[in-house]
Amino acid sequence: MPPQPLRTTVVGSYPFPGWLEFACQHLDRFGDADRAELIDDAVSIAIGDQLEAGLEVITDGEQTRLDFNLSFYSFLEGLEPESASPRRFGPPAHDQRGKHRVTGELRAPRGLGTVEDFERLKRLAVPWAARVSHSAPALKASVPGPYTLSGRLVPNDRYQDRYALTEALLPIVRAELEALLKAGCREITVDEPSMSCYAHREDLRRLVDFFNRTVEPIVGRCHLSTHLCFGNYKARAVGPRRYAPMFPAFLEMNVDEIHLEMASREFAELDLLPLIAAKKQVAVGVIDVKSYYIETADDVVARVRACLKHAPAEKLSFAPDCGLSQTARWAARRKLKGLVAGVTRVRKELALHK
Repeated sequence: MPPQPLRTTVVGSYPFPGWLEFACQHLDRFGDADRAELIDDAVSIAIGDQLEAGLEVITDGEQTRLDFNLSFYSFLEGLEPESASPRRFGPPAHDQRGKHRVTGELRAPRGLGTVEDFERLKRLAVPWAARVSHSAPALKASVPGPYTLSGRLVPNDRYQDRYALTEALLPIVRAELEALLKAGCREITVDEPSMSCYAHREDLRRLVDFFNRTVEPIVGRCHLSTHLCFGNYKARAVGPRRYAPMFPAFLEMNVDEIHLEMASREFAELDLLPLIAAKKQVAVGVIDVKSYYIETADDVVARVRACLKHAPAEKLSFAPDCGLSQTARWAARRKLKGLVAGVTRVRKELALHK
């Protein structure tokens, strides 16, 4: 069943509460029960903020992860974790993010942890939704794809380049997606920002092949999306910020919905929407997570109307450009409220109802 026209959604991550940032630096002082309570409390806060904003699709805020993908490496066997950042001083940048040395066969016998996260989200979201919402939200899980995960690993004799590392990670991610589906997750994003960040120098057909083989077991069995952006570490991009060179090749990705970063680029490529909407649904980023300007409902109304000139309402969803983990929580809360208020006004104008 197609999703509701003009629905409001998110990519995945949400800011950590300040106390959680502090606790993560002192986890050795907490017992197992303490840590479980920390996680439940942080996820409850992320759920509450999203529901109070009125979002129709929510996540757990990825409160158990460092950034959107860094914690996944702790589930992998065959790695020697980086011991220290390669850069200690200077402006924060992608070259300050170290890489893990591969020491053996890459395996994840415990999975990647997303099923446990999703089960927690289900357990906590139901009572929250009953308190603040008239309808139950869709619960989404975001999983980084194998190409993106391969970027933090150092090739070796066994896995001689990034492609070989991606091939090794592909069945691990695929199994995780199958496990999420089995756990009842019906809204899944396979997060592959590295594909869009490095599309300018990669074989696009090969990237699409990696993606499609990863998602093959769950295609048609859930609402499947992918997030394409240009990087957001410390609110900095890493690739040329143009989508046009990726299309039409990326239209061959076997997904229901493609999420695009638009607000931070002043909606420069809205003319791509008809091309994408002819084959997919499009989640348009109308909230700039790289800026501390707080979008008003009027701003969002104007942006939604601009999108509707290029694609029909039944093909459009709206979201922040990227995950919100790099945004202060006070700003994230206000931005999400502006997003929902603006979309709701346009929905009423068009006589579209929840």
